[in-house]
Amino acid sequence: MINLIQELQWRGMLQDIMPGTEEQLMKEMTIGYIGFDPTADSLHIGSLVPILLLKHLQRCGHKPIALVGGATGMVGDPSGKSEERNLLSEDVLNHNVVCVKAQLEKFLDFTATQPNAAEMANNYDWFKDFTFLNFIKEVGKYITVNYMMSKDSVRKRLEGDNGMSFTEFTYQLVQGYDFYWLNKNKGCKLQMGGSDQWGNIVTGTEIIRKKSGGEAFAFTCPLLTKADGGKFGKTEKGNIWLDPKKTSPYQFYQFWLNAADADAEKYIKIFTLLSREEIDTLLAQHKGNEHQRVLQKKLAEEVTCFVHSRSDYDFAVKASEILFNNDTAEILQQLTEEQLLQVMEGVPTVDFSKTVAATGVDIVSFLADTKIFPSKSEARKMVQGGGVSINKLKTDSIETVITADGLLHQKYLLVQKGKKNYYLVTME
Repeated sequence: MINLIQELQWRGMLQDIMPGTEEQLMKEMTIGYIGFDPTADSLHIGSLVPILLLKHLQRCGHKPIALVGGATGMVGDPSGKSEERNLLSEDVLNHNVVCVKAQLEKFLDFTATQPNAAEMANNYDWFKDFTFLNFIKEVGKYITVNYMMSKDSVRKRLEGDNGMSFTEFTYQLVQGYDFYWLNKNKGCKLQMGGSDQWGNIVTGTEIIRKKSGGEAFAFTCPLLTKADGGKFGKTEKGNIWLDPKKTSPYQFYQFWLNAADADAEKYIKIFTLLSREEIDTLLAQHKGNEHQRVLQKKLAEEVTCFVHSRSDYDFAVKASEILFNNDTAEILQQLTEEQLLQVMEGVPTVDFSKTVAATGVDIVSFLADTKIFPSKSEARKMVQGGGVSINKLKTDSIETVITADGLLHQKYLLVQKGKKNYYLVTME
């Protein structure tokens, strides 16, 4: 049996661990779980860490349970929060649960014939008929208020300006009962999570110990930070989502490709399933040749294929070449409108009259009228010098006429000025 704890340690994926956990995992196939919060209808890349913890658990011969918090989502986890979270309606929450479950099913092996087949669970199933009186009798009496208030997630909120509602105060009891229920009904002995969950996880082991005398173990993973101090998984446009409708595979690929060197060295261990030997080789190739971005390219490939598909990765690479290579006119013509706009996200856009283009306009006037060049003389000089391309085809004659016939999807022209400056001209 592969030693899961050692595997996670060298990857930098282990922070807190309860005594006896490693011994338990080496002794027998162990059932372990992680909870996922359905506050949105898609997981984002921050969720990849717990997903990969479950993946490693299963690869090491153990049985993973992915718990979607249909009940806890109604309460709100105070861990890492400075103020009360807005509660979602039951309909929205149910929709989110369905979407999150569908995403999780892509990453784990649910083959029923496997002894360590993955399982899905939803804590709403055991909480929906649990009355408040029964809850305080069955769960509340086992954990003291002193114990609950000693947790960082509670103490920090109580010391803050906004305080904490009773709803969020009870969250650790609700999560703790999840562990007890899974322990009693599924034989689950292990809970994993981010380091901000340690207090809630330990509460679960306490309830198991006091209520049934059962054995329970736990470990957590460090919370990710970026080398520049920025929040991991956030861009100017917001979260990087796993849903391709929210973050396109091309944008997803670009996120990993643009990782800083220090981050890429950390991410390649955490977000890929590459072996230690493969990663050591990549790190050696990268050192001293950082400009070649060997690490970032491999990282972007592995994570894009894991979350999306090999064909999505191939498209992302091809699309990236459009902006960086000159011989890509054919690729440009093959893109759908949606793909074109994905690739051109962030490229300055210019509007131009389709009526004028219908009758034809000389290239020099076109470049000056769109303000791509400040004057006709500068536009003329650049065209004659071979510094202008239209739809990735070099245009060196000032006799060239721009017409509506050359539009991509009857609407767009990609103008390249010099080596690196692009403009997407829209004609409607």
